[in-house]
Amino acid sequence: MELGLADKVALVSGSSRGIGLATARAFLREGSRTVITGRDEASLSEARDALASEFGDERVLACGGDLGDAATIDAVLGAVADRWDAPDCLVANVGTGRGTPGWDVDESDWDRLLEANLASTHRLTRQVLRAMTPRRSGSIVLVASIAGVESTPAPLAYSAAKAAIVNYAKNLARELGPLNIRVNCVAPGNILFPGGSWEGHLARRRYEVLQMIESEVPLRRFGQPEEIADLIAFLSSERASFITGSCVIADGGQTRSL
Repeated sequence: MELGLADKVALVSGSSRGIGLATARAFLREGSRTVITGRDEASLSEARDALASEFGDERVLACGGDLGDAATIDAVLGAVADRWDAPDCLVANVGTGRGTPGWDVDESDWDRLLEANLASTHRLTRQVLRAMTPRRSGSIVLVASIAGVESTPAPLAYSAAKAAIVNYAKNLARELGPLNIRVNCVAPGNILFPGGSWEGHLARRRYEVLQMIESEVPLRRFGQPEEIADLIAFLSSERASFITGSCVIADGGQTRSL
């Protein structure tokens, strides 16, 4: 299917591995000029070299740093503008789910997860919109989680932040619709990839994790980053031109409430 993403400028945050890297590859496969980012310079360099080898050096731009930081975001957007132009597509894949489970958590841990997931998503989106709105076109996809749409064992602050991101996307879509800028959200389930959290869970308690997958996920398997990446690319494309304000769940059927 032709998605109409050729020559579009796509900024994919958190794209040195996992869902972000697979998403960058999906955009490149569709002919986009793609910006990848990451905090770990070695991982980012490795990802950049692999993508440039596959799709050409002229279509890949790697920008290191923490895209939760406003100054870093401005520097990245400046580099993108110098090389190409303002982004046509933003994929806000930021944050972490690593935190203390249970209700009696230290306030600093609660604040850290809200900052890393919710505030960082807003900060990145706001800065990109300042470059995107003058053109009155664009697409934004925020990466949430099924932890934000249903009760799970995830840390409460992480779940609250992801739920807020779903709501943020819905309300932002209403504000930006008149400017022809679409905002959608994806809520992945259990996605397995090297270096990801599920790899660690499997290493520590393989039997219990596999039992959970067997009993809770109707498809009885983990998801793959590419399955989320293809969904993000579709939502960013002209093929999804009448879709905005949606949260699309991709979890193998695990959630029951929606």
